[in-house]
Amino acid sequence: GLSMDASKKVDLKIIIIGALGVGKTSLLHQYVHKTFYEDYRTTLGASILTKVLAVDNTPLKLQIWDTGGQERFRSMVSTFYKGSDGCMLAFDVTDRESFESLDNWRDDFLEKVIPREQDFPMVVLGNKIDICDRQVPKEIASAWCKEKDIPYFEVSAKNNINVAEAFETLAKQALTTYKGIFESYLTDSIKLTPNDKPKKSCC
Repeated sequence: GLSMDASKKVDLKIIIIGALGVGKTSLLHQYVHKTFYEDYRTTLGASILTKVLAVDNTPLKLQIWDTGGQERFRSMVSTFYKGSDGCMLAFDVTDRESFESLDNWRDDFLEKVIPREQDFPMVVLGNKIDICDRQVPKEIASAWCKEKDIPYFEVSAKNNINVAEAFETLAKQALTTYKGIFESYLTDSIKLTPNDKPKKSCC
């Protein structure tokens, strides 16, 4: 089996954002609890779910922030962006407006999170592919994601299609970025040490 070395466990904060009613809470419940949660109460502010998994033999603890999609909570929701290691953008394939608002959600997020670099770990989820009344063609959503270099997943929280794959892809990206930052931080601190020694004066 996989030995979980607790000292090596990495905590990552993942946030899921997107318009009202696209199924963010259902997606998280399907991923974390393996159940379809069909409760239409709106998430006010944010709620947090935790999932422990291993990616490339590294134990990860994902702290997943579920956020409300209501416009009037937008400024409150953006205070939760801080410290995120990865972001999931969700829309509903049966609701064209939810897809059209992705640009705004993404811009708002990137502006607030002050990314260390442009390729912030992100995935897009097109939810509710189990419903036949589709308004957003797969090609259009894929094209939008391709242009922005974001992996795209067609998912169903109800039928548990592609949900775990989407989360694991994001977790992998976030871990890689996290390790990269951590390693460059280490190399920087190693580089600094030689110059700190008092200079011996020759005369």
